[in-house]
Amino acid sequence: MNESVLNKGNHKNRQDVVHRIYSEDLPLHCPPDNTELWSQHPRVFLPIAPGQTALCPYCGNQFFLPKGDT
Repeated sequence: MNESVLNKGNHKNRQDVVHRIYSEDLPLHCPPDNTELWSQHPRVFLPIAPGQTALCPYCGNQFFLPKGDT
């Protein structure tokens, strides 16, 4: 999964990062496989459509799927 900082801010005392995902990353789930703390919360599958952002209800991670990448 490639990452790109699209938005900056504070969420629970950390910088918010929007994770750019691609069709090969679907189905989308959090925590992502490349996360060191993969056991930080239960895995949750998140619905997402091209051009939209999905938000994890546990940790606040944001994921963006660009249009035209499906």
